[in-house]
Amino acid sequence: MRIAVSAGSAASLLVAVLLVVLTAAWLSARRFRVAGRRAVAEAERTRRQAEQQADRLRAELDRREEWLAGELDRLRGREAELAERSAALARAREEAEELVRRRAAALERTAGLSPEQARAELVRAAESEARREAAVTVREIERAAREEGEQRARGIVAGAIQRLAAEQTAETAVSVFRLPNEEMKGRVIGREGRNIRAFEAVTGVNLIIDDTPAVVRLSCFDPVRRETARLTLEQLVEDGRIHPLRIEHVHERSQAEVERRCVRAGEDALLAVRVSGMDPELVRTLGTLRYRASYGQNVLGHLVESAHLAGMMAAELGVDPEPVRRAALLHDIGKALTHEVEGSHAAVGADFARRHGESADVVHAIAAHHGEVAPRTVEAVLTQAADACSGGRPGARKESLETYVRRLERLEEIARAHDGVANVYAMQAGREVRVMVRPEVVDDLGAQVIAREVAKQVAEELTYPGQIRVTVVRESRATEVAR
Repeated sequence: MRIAVSAGSAASLLVAVLLVVLTAAWLSARRFRVAGRRAVAEAERTRRQAEQQADRLRAELDRREEWLAGELDRLRGREAELAERSAALARAREEAEELVRRRAAALERTAGLSPEQARAELVRAAESEARREAAVTVREIERAAREEGEQRARGIVAGAIQRLAAEQTAETAVSVFRLPNEEMKGRVIGREGRNIRAFEAVTGVNLIIDDTPAVVRLSCFDPVRRETARLTLEQLVEDGRIHPLRIEHVHERSQAEVERRCVRAGEDALLAVRVSGMDPELVRTLGTLRYRASYGQNVLGHLVESAHLAGMMAAELGVDPEPVRRAALLHDIGKALTHEVEGSHAAVGADFARRHGESADVVHAIAAHHGEVAPRTVEAVLTQAADACSGGRPGARKESLETYVRRLERLEEIARAHDGVANVYAMQAGREVRVMVRPEVVDDLGAQVIAREVAKQVAEELTYPGQIRVTVVRESRATEVAR
């Protein structure tokens, strides 16, 4: 019985094992089927993507083939066009050579020239034509360069002047002294004129007393000496004690005061234009120019104004402004010494600056600011320009009527001395000279030559502020009478 039960249990166990194995096999087969379906689906998707990629590549290749075909057609058209142009150039060259041969043959027939002579004649004709074309081209280039240069220079100068705030009129040295009352004249004269004689002997200034009420005049060529005398007279009149010994004492104090004022004026000028490191003697001499005037313009004020202008123009041009301002500030320093040393104020000032340690560029700019020496540096050119701007601006200087009339007459004489000139007119207060020439005597190139020569002669012979424009007018007229 026990054996039978054990056999039944083993059969049941065997059946269970078989069931488990079959179930596992079924599940494994199912998984394989699912995996196979997934693999088939993935392969199908990959195939479709590959087909789409192949379609895109075929479309791109088609487009590239079309573009290459178009480029090939365009290049073939360009090649045909170039071939046509080459053929046209070859035909033109042949025609030109044929024309040259016919012209040479015609010249040989008409003039009896040999081929070598005809060739030389053609070369001369070609050279003449080339020279004429070159002259026209050069004139156009000069005109364009002149216009561009004038425009740029005008812009730089206008910018510098616009930034400079300066008075329209400048102070001049005082030569008239007003007394507090008429009785003071007698005390100034002294007993039998001894005070006047002592005053003139001590100060070196002529004291003029006339019938003008409460006014005396100081006359002297040296403005510093005249200012010292004016200050002496002012202190004497204020104190009331006037006698020869007192005059000498007050004059000594006035000399020291004027000396201090000159040094202070020079230092103020250096400070105003931002220049330093100058020799004390140069500073003192520069300060004495506050008492000197040129054409009614205060010289020291003119120097400070010129230094400002030169510095501004140097900054516009990208040049170091310090040496330019220094040269412009000192360019007229020779005017303080011309009554003591022979020579022009430019040469005297340059020598004075050289002896007191100024650089070679500054000395050259001082010597060249009136054209006595050809300018070789930027400092010299800018000093010339600043001097002309400061002296030529409206209200800066006064000019006597006689000098003005003489200058206008001389302008007309210079222009009228040239051949072919019919009339000359000085216009715009002498700033422009209009020259009318006879067209049958002077051609266009001759008119240009006359304008250049007149301008050069005016620049060499005359002294004037600013610039003078020379305009030559050549007018042709044809007149017929209908009968």
